Order: sequence, then C-alpha cells, then structure tokens
Amino acid sequence: MTQSLPQPTEVLIRPVQYGDMETADRLCDEVEGEELQFSINPDQPLKPLRWYAPWRFLSFLVNRSHLFGAYVFGQDNKLRGIVKISPFNRTRTTWRVDRVAVVDEAVSLDDRPVEDSAIAVDSPSLPLSDIGSHLLRYCFETVWEARTWLLEVNVNDNQLLALYRQNGFQPLAHITYWEIDSALLQSLAEREPDLPNLLPVSNADAQLLYQLDTMFMPPLVRQVFDRHLSDFKTSLIDSVLNGVKNWINQLEVVSGYIFESQRKAAIGYFQIQLCRDGSRPHQAQLTVNPSYTWLYPELMSQIARITQELPYQSLQLTSYDYQPEREEYLKQLGANRIAHTLMMSRSVWHKVRESRLSGFENLQLPEVLQGLQPSRKLPIPSRITLQSMSQSLQPSEAPPNARSKGAAKSGQPRNAILNLSSKPDFSDTPPQDPCC
Repeated sequence: MTQSLPQPTEVLIRPVQYGDMETADRLCDEVEGEELQFSINPDQPLKPLRWYAPWRFLSFLVNRSHLFGAYVFGQDNKLRGIVKISPFNRTRTTWRVDRVAVVDEAVSLDDRPVEDSAIAVDSPSLPLSDIGSHLLRYCFETVWEARTWLLEVNVNDNQLLALYRQNGFQPLAHITYWEIDSALLQSLAEREPDLPNLLPVSNADAQLLYQLDTMFMPPLVRQVFDRHLSDFKTSLIDSVLNGVKNWINQLEVVSGYIFESQRKAAIGYFQIQLCRDGSRPHQAQLTVNPSYTWLYPELMSQIARITQELPYQSLQLTSYDYQPEREEYLKQLGANRIAHTLMMSRSVWHKVRESRLSGFENLQLPEVLQGLQPSRKLPIPSRITLQSMSQSLQPSEAPPNARSKGAAKSGQPRNAILNLSSKPDFSDTPPQDPCC
C-alpha cells in the first residue's frame, strides 16, 4: 500500500488584471470603514478599481505607472488577497500602503498563462494570516525606489495591526477623526471671519506652503513624509486628471491660505472637498502655524460659509496627537469623534543576497592585481628644509686628530698647498747676492 504525497501548491503574486475587477470590487466592498477616508491618501481611494480600463490607459499615456498599483495573491488558481500601493511624494522616496484585503473564501481565477514578471514558487498550502505578509514583502522587493513605507490603520482592527507590526511597521502618530453636523455648521457660518489676508492657492505660493508644512510637523514625521517644494505644485497633467476625477465623483475642491504681511510667511492653510450631490460628508484639511492657534475659529467660520452653498452635509476633519490645541478647540466646539487611527512607517534597507562563490569569482582583488603591484619600495617624499640643503652643500672636513696623523705620515707640512694666488717665478737666472 503506497501513501500519496501532498501535491505542492502554486503561489502566484502578479499585477492585477482586467479579469480580476469583479472580485477586487467585492473585496473593496467587504472592507470595513470604507466610508472613512484616511488622511494620508485623500485622493487615492481603493474603490476605483472598477475604472481599470481608463486608469490603465492613462498610466501608459502620461507615464504614470502608479495610477494603478495593485497586486493580487493567488494560490491554487484561487484569488486570496489584494494589496494597493501608491507613491506618497513627488520624489517617490516614500510609498504608502493604501489597503491590504484578504478574503476568507477563495475565489477561482480564470486560467491564464503566467507572465514573465510574476513570481511562481511551489510551496505548501499557506494560512490566511501569511497572505498579507507575502503581498507586503513582494511590494518591498518590487518597488526599489521606496526608502520609507507609510500606512494608516484603524486602532480597532487587531488583525491588520498584527500584520503590519509583524512586517516591521512602527507607530508614528495617532490620528483622530472628527465630524461636525450640519446644524453646527450653520451656526458657525453666521459669524463673520476676520481674515483680511486670505488668498487663493497657486503654484507661485509653493514656497510659502512648504515652509508652513515644515513648521507644522515634528521632525520625525517630516523626515518620513520627505516633502519638497515640488509636492506643493500642481502640473498641467495632474490638474486635468484631478478635474476629471472630481467631475466623475461630483466633487469640488476649494483651498486658500492666510498670508502674514509683516513676516512674509503663510500662517494658515485650508482645503475643503465639497460633495455636490450630498452622498457623502465634506472633507476638510487644516494646517495652522503652532504660534497662531487663534486662527482655528476664523478658519472654521470661513469653511462653514463655503459649505452653505451646497446641500447640507456634515463636515469631517482630522487632528494629530502632536496638535493638542486643535483637539481642545474641537472638543469645545462640540464636534463628535468618529474614528481613531494609527499612522505607521517602516524604513527599507535593501540588502544584496549573499551567495557562495566558486572558481575565478573566489579570487580576491589583491591576487588578481598582483602583477600590477610595484616590485620595490618607492622613496617617500619628505619635506625639504634650508638647513638640510646647507648641510649637503658644505664640504665634509676631517676631524683634527685625523688631519695631524695624516700630515705626520706624509712628512710634509700641513700648509704645503700651492698658493695659486701669487705669481710663480719660472725664470732660469740664479738669484744674485745681496751685495751685488
């Protein structure tokens, strides 16, 4: 009697395709808290997977490969999970994980050939708790330009929290979501805001907004976000894409900033995303200089006045744990807390996989370049001084004892040296007597 060995299962991680749209949309519908729009990805919802064809076409047309950055996890020809990622800044050094969704019941995939870019390995059946880790690791290895990864998760979602902590994510900041009802917005709109230097936002104001954003965040958050001047500018292509997206979703974006003329700096900024059809709450984003907290009532009155032009809806905005003044103001205002999330980050240090070398690859560099090494030691250049030069130019004199001994042996006087300065007499006439 022979025992049948378990057949290896095929694990496949690949980019999402058009045939996965129906299943991907169902995964997005099952995500809890989808009506809550996270603050770190206000313009990257997970739901537009159904717009696969136009987004895919635009990504090839304008060279925006991140417009549709989603990957699926398949095991035994069954869809088990999906992950969506996107760049967080313009330099693409920080990427964010928009969402990781895992299904409890596997969904069959259509039989299709495996692409060259896919990863296919034989492994035993994997539990559902490991699917998210495989998807995240695939993203870490695929996106080489990312130095930091960023995400936001609900504090009550223990399963996702454990998944992210297991893959190296650490807490960065706590975020609280507040909601102001329409009745409170009407009362705020009755007050006239005192904002004399309220100006619209354009690309010419990018430097002012960048300085405000730098002063607004603590150093660690600023390092993770890694924003630059280009992050506060909008190109023509991005303007067109945002306009099309807002037109499809029935949205309108209004923004402005407060300019302090004495210091020539921006001290406050707001951006509100208005819903025209009243199907969702309005979304507001505030940035206030910590030294000008008195701007909160003025900005809220200005935002409330803008919302009165559209159907009555509630307003949602956020506050971070490093903004105690904003949280205190919202408590006094009577805003309701609707959610509490945790922002987490992870640094990526790419390592080269080590392998055992053999043959010529095992040779060390000194051995390879041994023939190029010098055969003798070259003189080491040193400093030349005037004293050493004078000593080398002076003739060497023998000591007195040696000179006396040499003169005695030769039998000649010490000063028996020709005196060429005096004229010698070479005549043959003998010398005459003194008397002559």
